[in-house]
Formats: sequence, structure tokens, C-alpha cells
Amino acid sequence: MFKITLDPIIFSIGHLQIRWYSLIILIAISVGTWLVAREAARKGFKKDDIYESAIWIVFGGLLGARLFHVLDHWNMYVLNPIRMLYIWEGGLAIWGGVAGGLIVGAILARRRGWHFPRLLDAAAPGLVLAQAIGRVACVITGDAMGKPTTGPFGFAYTSPNAMVPQLGVYYTPMPVYEIIVNLSIFALLWSLRKKNWPDGLLFLVYLTLYSVERFFLGFTSSYQIMAFGLTQSQIVALISLVVALPLIVRTLMQNRRTVPVG
Repeated sequence: MFKITLDPIIFSIGHLQIRWYSLIILIAISVGTWLVAREAARKGFKKDDIYESAIWIVFGGLLGARLFHVLDHWNMYVLNPIRMLYIWEGGLAIWGGVAGGLIVGAILARRRGWHFPRLLDAAAPGLVLAQAIGRVACVITGDAMGKPTTGPFGFAYTSPNAMVPQLGVYYTPMPVYEIIVNLSIFALLWSLRKKNWPDGLLFLVYLTLYSVERFFLGFTSSYQIMAFGLTQSQIVALISLVVALPLIVRTLMQNRRTVPVG
């Protein structure tokens, strides 16, 4: 059992607050974008085009992440709507980020004539690594913590700026578990990235593994139940699995038909 005494606010200048959450999310986005650009260049895309497009994709991802979070915590934000804009305080739903980024990425790929499945394969390792780094922000701020726990592993927060429901109470450190699983997924994707697979398959493997992760970790979450005893994240994870698994089968079957025999 551990106590987190670090203040989520690094320093303040008047009303301006510099928070660990914002800094770590910025690092996560920077590392992820760099790795995506590197992998995209290896697959035949131009790095400059990727960096230019990343600005719009990141914006779409942040917008989607905030929208999903606000919808999941509507009762809190409806009382003070202006707080919907305070993303530096924390509160970004990763599924929303994935959805927003995919939508903007698909639009840009269509306009630029890019093969979108190949671009998704280039993005998969960098995306899950960025997700792992971003969860460090949750550990510091107390965001996305799980249910209260009596041990053997839990985090309690002492700073009044922490986002946990109650100071001094030990919570299941769901972000830590997610960091571990995300790093494992990254290691697997990194080892598979040079396989002679059909375009899009590596991203579908990422989507499948990440969906399984979020579904089972959701049972430790303290998020609001949406339907059928499941949280928003778990429901989206199931939808993603329903989409990803048939696409994996379809991709493999199409590739099998196109590979010459003998």
C-alpha cells in the first residue's frame, strides 16, 4: 500500500497552473507521434506529411477523449459546464481519443490518397506506447483510480488537488495495471511490426488486445455503470471486439486467397 504525496500542480503563476497531467500527456503525444512518423516512413510515407497531419489527428483525439469523459461524468459537469473545457485538470477517456483520432486520420488519408490500413499499422505501436505513458499522469493526479481496496496493493492520496473521491482512502491502482499491460502490448507489436502481414492486421491485433484489457480491467474501475452492469469503457471494448475479430478473419482469408500456391 502506498501514499502519493506529490501535488498534481507543479507550480502556479497567478491563475495559471502548470500540472503534471498536462506535462505528461504532452510527453506521451510527442513520443507517440515521433514513433508513428518513424514507422510510417519505413512503410513508405513521408515524415513531414505525418507530422503535419499529426496536429489534426491529435486535436481530433483530444476532442474525442474529452467528449467521452464528459458524457461518462455528465452529472458532474452539468452543474458547472465551463469545467468541460478544463482538460488540464485531467479527464480524457482513451476510447474517445482512439475514436476521434481514427475519424480524423481516415478523413486525412482519403484526402491525401494514403492507404489507411497501412498507416494504422504504422500507428499501432506508437499509439499504445503513448497510452502507457499517459497513464502515468493518472497515477500522479489520482485520475481513473479503481475501487477502494484493503490491499495488498493500493494508492492513497494526500494532496487536496488530487482527483480521487476521498483523501487518505486506498484505491485500486488501475492505471498501474494498464501501464503494465500496454507496455506488454507495445513489446509484442514492436516484435511483430516487420512481419509480412496484410495491411491493417497489426492494428487489428492492437485493437483486440487493448479491448480485452479494458474490458477486464473495467471490473476494478469505479466508473459509472452505463448498462448491463458494465462501464462505458467496457461497452466500447465489446463493440471494438465485435468489429476487430471478424475483420481479422476477413483480412486473413483475403490474404490467403491472394497468396500464390506452389
